[in-house]
Amino acid sequence: MCPDSNAEGHGVPANRRGTPHLFSVVIPVYNELNVLDEFIGRIRSVLDRMDIAYELIVVDDGSTDHTFDHLLRLNQVSDELKGIRLSRNFGKESALLAGLTAANGDVVVTIDGDLQHPPQLIPDMLDAWRGGASVIHAVKRGRAPDSRFTRLGASIFNALLSRVSGLDMRNASDYKLLDRAAVDVITTQLRERGRFYRGLADWIGFEQRRVPFDVEERDKGSGKWSGFALAELAVTAVTSFTSAPLRIITLLGVVTLVFGVIVSVEALLSWFRDDTVSGFVTIIITLLLIGSFIMISLGIIGEYIAKIYDEIKHRPVYVVESTCGFTLDEPQAAHRPSQDGDSR
Repeated sequence: MCPDSNAEGHGVPANRRGTPHLFSVVIPVYNELNVLDEFIGRIRSVLDRMDIAYELIVVDDGSTDHTFDHLLRLNQVSDELKGIRLSRNFGKESALLAGLTAANGDVVVTIDGDLQHPPQLIPDMLDAWRGGASVIHAVKRGRAPDSRFTRLGASIFNALLSRVSGLDMRNASDYKLLDRAAVDVITTQLRERGRFYRGLADWIGFEQRRVPFDVEERDKGSGKWSGFALAELAVTAVTSFTSAPLRIITLLGVVTLVFGVIVSVEALLSWFRDDTVSGFVTIIITLLLIGSFIMISLGIIGEYIAKIYDEIKHRPVYVVESTCGFTLDEPQAAHRPSQDGDSR
């Protein structure tokens, strides 16, 4: 009989899950000073009612509003609160990895610090973990704060990515609960630098469940995602989980071939009928189509080559500038990420 264990023996066996010895919450923030106190107060209220030992790991992704200075002051009166300051703005995906790598809990929750992810959902997610799930996704049931255009774009993108990648990205968010085994896989075994956390958490497998929630309005501040940043994240997601765009090149080649055959047949028939006309327009259209297809193909190939180039440089995913609240016997990943990028 196989012993009860989870991946690599690091997780809590599903049939012996009760109260975790330590519950970690990873909170990536960027210029969220004006909502930080309210957020920490709300999440502490939820965790205190759950009567469990916990740690709050706030990852400052290169904020310019003195967020980390405020974290230093909060840490003086709260041992549960820990902070990591990255040396610059590496992006949310890097901040999430830094927090996951530093987390010590048997269970780790990742949640945005902008008050749009409701902390009161955490008890339901923990109940799902106690029920045997190792990855619990909080999925967006309603996106009222978003514009109609944003909701439509997100729905189309998630549907297409789900179809071509085999992952379930419908209404996905970065609000998740992970068992220690899942955290270890994401931080130590998945070494890519172009990361898409939502996809990775689904791709690793284990028993997974989904808990719906409604996105809350932002009372203070504004969203930090620009259109360019969202587009870049979308490209990372696509190139990380599917090669379908490369097949578009083959499709474009087939379209060009079919178009060429049609034009050739039409030209030959006109020649046999002695009613040939100037081919200037046909030539221009053909050149424009072929040129467009070639440029699109080169762009698609270029995106994949760029991702390969980023991977083989072996730069760390993030660089830690300073920390607070961590003790010397805790994982050094919170202090000094290694050059292979997994930081453990």
